[in-house]
Amino acid sequence: MPQHKENKKKKRMIVRTAILVVLAAAIIYTIVANVTATGDLVEEGDKAPDFTLTDLDGNPHKLSDYKGEGVFLNFWGTWCGPCKSEMPHMEELYKEFEEKGVHVLAVNIAESDFKVKAFADTYGLSFPIVIDKTNSVRDAYNIRPLPTTFLVGPDGKVKKIIKQEMTGDQIREYMESIMPS
Repeated sequence: MPQHKENKKKKRMIVRTAILVVLAAAIIYTIVANVTATGDLVEEGDKAPDFTLTDLDGNPHKLSDYKGEGVFLNFWGTWCGPCKSEMPHMEELYKEFEEKGVHVLAVNIAESDFKVKAFADTYGLSFPIVIDKTNSVRDAYNIRPLPTTFLVGPDGKVKKIIKQEMTGDQIREYMESIMPS
């Protein structure tokens, strides 16, 4: 009987070891794949990936419809402190630059219509706010962290990517940089 129990223990140990080796290999593969992923990252100089998202009033906004004009493409969330800080500046400058051919398009990352509408009302935002409900646009632009802003020139190419909070003066400078000539 002791021999039988010992064989059972050995088999159990072999199975457990095999499972641990497979799990360790899967974890290592996942880490290496994520660290070394080059994917189709959108970089400065690239054509901005086109998308269509719907604003809070049900109107579709297609990025390519803005060709020939500048787009201040801002990705944000209602919970994001820096997003809250820069929104009033964006609103103020939106009113000034809209007539100069620079549009603000604010892409919320997958929050509810209710939360986004309440946020827009709180800050008195009048520029188009669209919600990326499926995160497909976030993924296409590889958005990390929030806020992230893409300056899209009149030619449809990404002129600059800003991955931090901006001051009013910086926003003004960036909007001026993508004005149609």
